Amino acid sequence: MEDSSPNVQGLKASREALEFLASIDLKELQNCLFADALVTVSDTGRELGEFSVTVQKATYDSQPCYHVHANSHGSIDDIPCGTSITAYISKNLETLEQNHHEYVKLQDHRLDRKFQMVRHGDQLLVNKVVTEREDVKKQTLTFPLSSLEGFVSEASNLVILRILAQWKRIPENMVFLSLDTETHLSVSAYKGLGQKQQMVGQECVEVFGIERTVKSVKDAPATWHCYFLPDGHLASRVQVGSPVTMKLIQLPAQMEEDDKDDKAVFEKKPLVWEEDMQLCSKFLDRKEALKADHASYVRQHPELKALMADFLQFLLLRKPDDVCSFAAERDKREEHDKLVTQEYLMLQHITIRKISSP
Repeated sequence: MEDSSPNVQGLKASREALEFLASIDLKELQNCLFADALVTVSDTGRELGEFSVTVQKATYDSQPCYHVHANSHGSIDDIPCGTSITAYISKNLETLEQNHHEYVKLQDHRLDRKFQMVRHGDQLLVNKVVTEREDVKKQTLTFPLSSLEGFVSEASNLVILRILAQWKRIPENMVFLSLDTETHLSVSAYKGLGQKQQMVGQECVEVFGIERTVKSVKDAPATWHCYFLPDGHLASRVQVGSPVTMKLIQLPAQMEEDDKDDKAVFEKKPLVWEEDMQLCSKFLDRKEALKADHASYVRQHPELKALMADFLQFLLLRKPDDVCSFAAERDKREEHDKLVTQEYLMLQHITIRKISSP
């Protein structure tokens, strides 16, 4: 385990970015409460996977906040890969906690990267675990919150994009603090790409484009081009230089204007819990708890083993084709035999009383 406090001097968000964060109101955040579901396709049009983003209201430490969940899974060149982000952000888009999981399943080994970001007192802690084959590297980074004014996580970025898409304009010099792919503190910049026409299903719609570039301390900058429908729904997303594109294939259901401020519409999307770090963790915890509870019950009732052994022996002797029906019929026969025995004992008792009476 390696602990370090990175040097963050000289990096800061622009004045325009700070003013943007301060100007966001609750109504704009309310308009971001919906789900996006896109399909990942290759440059030849082959479907490779799925991409989804959901933003909804939540609570964190009993305080109201927003829950952001993004999930991407599929395969590139027949290599399974995916990314999952689960986070809680405040109304000021401050990141309270974020769990980021990336994986690539190569033929002979798996590359797995997990990042947990959480506020602790006056610091932001970033726990990093990278697993490659049997090699596991752990690192903890500590950032003072006083040096992170205008910091935007990946989860906050997803909400910012929706707000900017509904504005249909990007303020000049929008530069935030961010973390690059190696969790080094860096900066990210936004700029507009204008409007264009895009086919969604059988319809041609107008979309507004936003470019986001995250500078890297060691590598080349990473740039994404995202296009949005007028209501903020994501229409397409591509990382510049990547052979895959995420596209909307069906227009989302329109929200009723009267209910738009009261509730969000969530689209049905497939749940791949194995790739969701939070759901997978809950499943494993529940599985172990059930196993322990069942084992305890069996230890407290040793007669279960005798019952199971008796039934299994009877089953192997008869060898029925339909085990379930056979077991049900056996239960019925045992219940019938029990009733007959009870009636016989009752008649025997009555007969004995009659014979012994004067």
